[in-house]
Amino acid sequence: MRVLVAEDKPRMARFLRRALTSEGNLVTVASDGDEALALALADSVDVLVLDVMLPRRDGFEVIRELRAAGLSTPTIMLTARDAICDIVRGLDLGADDYLTKPFALEVLLARVRALHRRNPVTYPPDLKFEDLRLRTNSLELIRGERMVGLTRTEYALLETLMRRAGSVVPKQTLVEAAWDSDSEVADNTLHVFISALRSHIAMPGEKQLLHTVRGIGYTLRADVP
Repeated sequence: MRVLVAEDKPRMARFLRRALTSEGNLVTVASDGDEALALALADSVDVLVLDVMLPRRDGFEVIRELRAAGLSTPTIMLTARDAICDIVRGLDLGADDYLTKPFALEVLLARVRALHRRNPVTYPPDLKFEDLRLRTNSLELIRGERMVGLTRTEYALLETLMRRAGSVVPKQTLVEAAWDSDSEVADNTLHVFISALRSHIAMPGEKQLLHTVRGIGYTLRADVP
């Protein structure tokens, strides 16, 4: 697996390179946002590990430019900025996952592996529920005349919910589908992604189909007031 690490702190960059290389990955390190963007655009990368606080061009700008260029490189953002608004911003710009610093190395490695495994290779038929359609070949959600591009994490969550539409899907089932059974994912992280999906599914004036079942999980249902 080819991994691009964008990290401007030399000590952290060396630490990440050694850890990822020890798992058999081919690792390239970029020390600023401009270099990270150029390398990601010019070369084939399986996973991008992207620090937010980079010189020249921050991680938010890097992911925005990559997605604008049509690249869907699986991306996990690393940040010491753990405010919900910063997390939501990164996800809305197209990041697939994030970790707040400090983090456990084992968790980072597990999430990198999970992102790589989730990279689509074959595409099952599109999934439908009510007037929602999930396009499996392009990771897009369609409702009426609207089309929304999803991150791989959002897609994995929505696919799981749509395949079990009408039933309550436990939180742990969603975590295992979207991250990996080896990952430790806080309820707050799942909540952020579910909130993003809700905003994609229902614009103001549209009926919300994604509902919380307190203490258990979430469900797609059309008969909830």
